Amino acid sequence: MNAQAVETHVGLVVLVGDRAYKTKKAVRTAFLDFSTAADRRAALRRELDLNRRLAPDVYLGLGTFTGPDRDDEAVLVMRRMPADRRLSTLVTEGAPVDAALRDLARLVAAFHARAHRGPEVAVDGGAAALRARWTANIAELAAYRDTVLDGADVDEIARLALRFVDGRAALFAGRCADGRVIDGHGDLIADDVFCLDDGPRALDCLDFDDRLRHLDGLDDVAFLAMDLERLGSPQLGADFLDAYAEFSGDPAPAALRHHYIAYRALVRAKVACLRHDQTGAATDADAARRYAALSVDHLRVGTVRLVLVGGLPGTGKTTVAGGLADARGAVVISSDRIRKEAAGLDPVTPAGAGFAGGIYTRDRTEQLYANLLHRAELLLGRGESVVLDASWIAARHRVAAAAVSARTGSEFVPLRCCASADVAARRIADRGPTASDATPAIAAAMAAVADPWPQAVVVDTSGVPATALAQALRAYDVPDAAHSTGVPAG
Repeated sequence: MNAQAVETHVGLVVLVGDRAYKTKKAVRTAFLDFSTAADRRAALRRELDLNRRLAPDVYLGLGTFTGPDRDDEAVLVMRRMPADRRLSTLVTEGAPVDAALRDLARLVAAFHARAHRGPEVAVDGGAAALRARWTANIAELAAYRDTVLDGADVDEIARLALRFVDGRAALFAGRCADGRVIDGHGDLIADDVFCLDDGPRALDCLDFDDRLRHLDGLDDVAFLAMDLERLGSPQLGADFLDAYAEFSGDPAPAALRHHYIAYRALVRAKVACLRHDQTGAATDADAARRYAALSVDHLRVGTVRLVLVGGLPGTGKTTVAGGLADARGAVVISSDRIRKEAAGLDPVTPAGAGFAGGIYTRDRTEQLYANLLHRAELLLGRGESVVLDASWIAARHRVAAAAVSARTGSEFVPLRCCASADVAARRIADRGPTASDATPAIAAAMAAVADPWPQAVVVDTSGVPATALAQALRAYDVPDAAHSTGVPAG
């Protein structure tokens, strides 16, 4: 019977027949101490107990190796997994793994449901702890700026990651209060998942530091989603997270998914940099850059945005706002609907009056914008991007919106819809029942008092809606200095 040995920097695994025997090396590092036989046995016992939570039929028990000098050495006895059923191998070969990943999502969701949780666990998965982990990892990358990694990427990762965490206090507090932070796996990667005929097995959880294993359940599964993307299969990762959300009943916003994927990619970038120090291999430097790029990409996509879609009546702002929100999964809030709601009216019930009359007085308009921004701030703090559909003709309201964006660490995207007066008047005349009571005369009166809005990105809505939406999507998808500082983008 042939034996195979696999060596790591802290251990040795010997594969014999249908068994795998794992031992620890007598080493001491900054984060672990295996210097005595008792230390090594305790570490293997801990590894056994932790991994039995997810794969009890793989982690069989502790044994003992006895050498010729009669010194005993603890060994972890495991059921040997077939190498050809390793998830990373299957994905690389293009084998179908959709069903296996769905089964894995169900398995991990059930594991998370029964996992240990409590205040001492939640504190390690809250906003302050997450920020500290980001900060520590970014600090460790300082030595690799403009050598292994592009310094601009490191700076952007730091800016976007910390801005997200700092603006999402309500989101993270809610996750902790809802028991979403658990004692999880902590190291869920495709190399350690095996897709067997009777279901998947997830092995080798993080066992050397409990605090790093105390994490949001979404963070736990995001590691595998990131790894699947690294293997060239981002859709598999997205589908896996969708299945996990279904089985766990997790209502997390999409932005949080992207944030945790970005965090996991950054950690792997750091590991690749450290490996490059040891090996000097170009492949390790390339891997570090790919991981960093992956982190940047997800932080950009996951940026929480506050979008103002403004303009005079008949310029198509409601159509643009709705299309934008649908295309990017944002929440749209309509000023016309909120105004009718505040007046106790059905949205399509006419409440026409002259300019600044009826339910459109200055006081009611001030209350309306305060209401809009209050709702937006709550949603932004929970990780939802928001599209606010209103005229935004008053500069003071736009300044207040920018302040909300700043308080919540959200990207500010001001859009102003424009069309000719003839086109706008025709649209007002031709539209059916809507929440708007505007007439061409009211539109003219609004235009007369509208404050200049040079900071906005202009969206020309004179043509077909798809063209205008494409303009709005370009502005939404590319957070840049124009949106953040109020410099006109076109």
